[in-house]
Amino acid sequence: MKKLVSFFLLILISNSALSENGYRLWLRYDLIKNQQMLTVYRKQIKSVYIDGYSPTFLVAKNEIFLGLSGLLGTAITDLKTDGKNASVVCGTFNSHAIKNLNIKEAEKSSLGKEGYIIRSVVYKNRTVIVIAAPEDIGVLYGVYHFLRLLQTNESIKNLVVSESPKTKLRVLNHWDNLDGTVERGYAGFSLWNWHKLPGYIDARYIDYARANASIGINGSVLTNVNANAVVLSPDYLKKVAALADVFRPYGIKVYLTARFSAPIELGGLSTADPLDEKVRQWWKNKVKEIYEHVPDFGGFVVKANSEGQPGPQNYGRSHKDGANMLADALQPYQGVVMWRAFVYDDNVPDDRAKQAYNEFKLFDGAFNNNVLVQVKNGPIDFQPREPFHPLFGAMPKTPLMMEFQLTQEYLGFSTHLVYLATLFKECLDADTYAQGKGSTVSKVINGSLDKHELTGMAGVANIGSDINWCGHPFAQSNWYAFGRLAWNTESSAESIAEDWIKMTFTVDQTVVQSMKSVMMASREITVNYMTPLGLHHIMGWSHHHGPAPWISNKHRADWTSVYYHKADTLGIGFDRTVTGSNALSQYAKPVQDFYGSVDTCPEEYLLWFHHVKWDYQTKSKRTLWEELCHRYYSGADSVQWMQKKWDALEGKIDAERFRQVKMLLQVQYEEAIAWRDACVLYFQTFARRPIPSVLEKPLHTLEYYKQQSFPYAPGIRPQW
Repeated sequence: MKKLVSFFLLILISNSALSENGYRLWLRYDLIKNQQMLTVYRKQIKSVYIDGYSPTFLVAKNEIFLGLSGLLGTAITDLKTDGKNASVVCGTFNSHAIKNLNIKEAEKSSLGKEGYIIRSVVYKNRTVIVIAAPEDIGVLYGVYHFLRLLQTNESIKNLVVSESPKTKLRVLNHWDNLDGTVERGYAGFSLWNWHKLPGYIDARYIDYARANASIGINGSVLTNVNANAVVLSPDYLKKVAALADVFRPYGIKVYLTARFSAPIELGGLSTADPLDEKVRQWWKNKVKEIYEHVPDFGGFVVKANSEGQPGPQNYGRSHKDGANMLADALQPYQGVVMWRAFVYDDNVPDDRAKQAYNEFKLFDGAFNNNVLVQVKNGPIDFQPREPFHPLFGAMPKTPLMMEFQLTQEYLGFSTHLVYLATLFKECLDADTYAQGKGSTVSKVINGSLDKHELTGMAGVANIGSDINWCGHPFAQSNWYAFGRLAWNTESSAESIAEDWIKMTFTVDQTVVQSMKSVMMASREITVNYMTPLGLHHIMGWSHHHGPAPWISNKHRADWTSVYYHKADTLGIGFDRTVTGSNALSQYAKPVQDFYGSVDTCPEEYLLWFHHVKWDYQTKSKRTLWEELCHRYYSGADSVQWMQKKWDALEGKIDAERFRQVKMLLQVQYEEAIAWRDACVLYFQTFARRPIPSVLEKPLHTLEYYKQQSFPYAPGIRPQW
């Protein structure tokens, strides 16, 4: 294992040329341009001692020397046998070198297995920078944090850093299929070359692990939630084991999606009933086999009885029965089940926003202690804006795991520049009032509200085979922001954006501030030209590309657009109050009261919770119709503002990525115009009012937009 890691890190070093195609992500260790800071750093850092020999220590050692030599542009002495004269000392608290530096016991407390400290310590009349942790993985995380300080030109004088993750499981969900396609993937094909595994290990797997470890991600679900049972077969478990071997030194466990019907498809059983003893034994045997291949296997993610996926309800059983069956099989190995709450059956409910709550709330406290219920941030499906999911705060006896989507299925794929940390924070900071004011979603997720030790956050990955990993240069920021927020749900979107810009592009403050202003505004701009005022689920059919508020007459009403916007000649919006579906009853009373009246409901959620008359007066003093038009036009116009901000950066960043983003912003502007015109023209057929005269006329007719077809849009779900 040690030779494997060394070999691929040597490949990494040889391939770390200064191409600015985005491949290096935020791990760019180029020479620091600020001469003042460079002089200070060079004076403080001359030698490093790593007190440890595990594969993880080997990774940490290679990373810190790779980073320091690149950033400082000078050779750093490797003190291999004695750390007494080192500028930087790295090790666990039990290591001899760290013990000699007399770190106070109080500084070691409450770090957990993955925490770390970075301290400036005076030792024999000189200052030593100490990176120490209870275990080797914490040392690796500390090394990445230390390198980030240098990349962002922060002071390293008098360092007092103490970090530990707020959530235990910080996991990427790859919706990758065994045939190499990626469901809702917009950055090329899957990273995993199953055909060449296990014999051929792509060096890109190492770079993937480095990127994840650098932001504290500690789990990777390799396969699509619309699962294929073949991945549980012996031949594929050997391939899974090869990836697990690569990821292990970086603190990353592998997880798989479990197809509920696998006992039938692989085991030849006649049933997958979770209460059938033969089925239960089949899963126990299969789990034992998995752990023989992957001793630190993390567990299963399960999508069941949703969108046609098999599940326990096929046999008259409950989600609890299915989850606990798998949990029983995993329990002896400390494995976990992440059972997804994104469910809806073949019967169309009165309001799909209510269904997950209706199916899971009654089982609060009935799941095994190694089960997390994985809940999307909102109650529909990763829309540009949704209120927080009503399950957050409603299941205090059950660990709930957040599921965010990094891949922009409903936010312009990899064409649109949309910084999602503001969306993530909007949800995390929302107050559930489950235990009174201050019961935020963040506190539910990190376990502090209900005293859960098993906690987690999942992100649906936006990573593919594209050279820059995510398709759009700025889409990388969403991967980065997810990791940082999974580590600490209280972090700010703005500070994360600033770090990412400095590490990925430049520390030039003029450029940083300009880019940050675009990033921080981008999601609201996108909401305005797609789904303003609480509209949702009005995108294209199946492929989800572009506007299609006219979609109707499909085999499920809740797979249509008209089901959600309910526009008629009187008004528009989905009434979720007591006079409608009463979905608001699933929230705490203060939340019900706040959103239940049009007078107090924030306008960004107005049409989510209310069916509002066209002539309703909004806060701008415009009618609802006029405000809707202005929001659409403002959103499209704001993309032009983004373009101007970007154009002003020419010559201040590398030409390669400047051109990429410039072209993509033009595509985004054209698609924003299409969203604007198609939606305004369609809703005008109900409002029967003119588009305000101060706004330009749409470029095309409504029929033109209705006739647009995108049969080969990327990321369409394969048909099994």
